[in-house]
Amino acid sequence: MTRIAIVEDEDALRENYAEKLTKLGYQVSSYNNRRSAEEAFSVQLPDLAIIDIGLEDEIDGGFDLCQWLRAKSDKLPIIFLTARDDEFDLTTGFAKGGNDYLSKSAPFHQLRLRIQSLISLAQANQQPDVTEQAIEAGLVSIKEGQKLVTYNSQEIDLTLTEFWIVLALVRRPGQVKSRDQLMEAANLTVDPNSINSHIKRIRKKFSGIDSDFDSLKTVHGMGYRWVVTE
Repeated sequence: MTRIAIVEDEDALRENYAEKLTKLGYQVSSYNNRRSAEEAFSVQLPDLAIIDIGLEDEIDGGFDLCQWLRAKSDKLPIIFLTARDDEFDLTTGFAKGGNDYLSKSAPFHQLRLRIQSLISLAQANQQPDVTEQAIEAGLVSIKEGQKLVTYNSQEIDLTLTEFWIVLALVRRPGQVKSRDQLMEAANLTVDPNSINSHIKRIRKKFSGIDSDFDSLKTVHGMGYRWVVTE
């Protein structure tokens, strides 16, 4: 049974999420502050952690907890679930090691989908399906089931949100995707301008492999498209 930990200082909200996830068949443990969570995680890590940013008297306690967890494991799926959905906090969440970031205003089914995707990704990484047909466009290759993206045969370390954005673009090379379309593909509910931040991080990661990377184009006033280069 998959073990999910929820770290949230609002009692009613924490209990609500725990009840819903338990009904879905997950084994759920919950904590109301960073200190109690770290004490439990020192004994055993969960299979996935859901963390709020502000935890009791610690304004950024969730960020600190995420960084602490990431030092323990570079594979543990971590989702930020928070009311703080501005671009600065979103960027900080990913920089601290979060795999995904979701607003508390999002409907529960979006959280459920994010959890399922991250767990599937973790399982696929443990037992990769080498027979899966890759989606290819020039130098980029994507195995959707494994959530694996390579560029010029080198793996790109993308967050789940970044993966869905790249997949949406690579599926239709040359076709312009608006910010709203990319938000829908990535199941995002934050400000559409946050797509700009995701695109910047995606470009930086590909450029780390190839300094001449120029496949991800901005179409001013419209959105973005993937251009095939050799």
